[in-house]
Amino acid sequence: MTVQHLSPEGMLQPVPYHHVAVGTGTKHVHVSGQIARQADGAPVAPGDLAGQVAQALRNTAIGLTGAGATFADVLRLTFYVTQWAPEKIGDFMAGVEAVAGEIGLPTPMPPASLIGVEYLFEPDVLVEVEATALLD
Repeated sequence: MTVQHLSPEGMLQPVPYHHVAVGTGTKHVHVSGQIARQADGAPVAPGDLAGQVAQALRNTAIGLTGAGATFADVLRLTFYVTQWAPEKIGDFMAGVEAVAGEIGLPTPMPPASLIGVEYLFEPDVLVEVEATALLD
């Protein structure tokens, strides 16, 4: 197995992601920041954080698949969310949970960071997702 996910005893438990990923492969896959857009650029779920999280993860899955990877190969996910506040976690996680089975996102997720930002490159974009994977 190229990537092993773990959450060692003594680290904060439970969380919806693993704290650590150990990679032993040689082919690095970097999926750039994915947003809630269809292939033609049409926005998906304007104003809906859960809907945008789900679509951004779908787009991330497409990028991984194109490189021959899946979420099982992901070392790390980074989420950027505009105007982040702790009360948004329910909507954020609803988006993750809505699409996890469809795209093969394991539970718990690979190590992940959620970073609050003032804004992203277009005003309607609420979330952006980056992924780093490792293959043999």
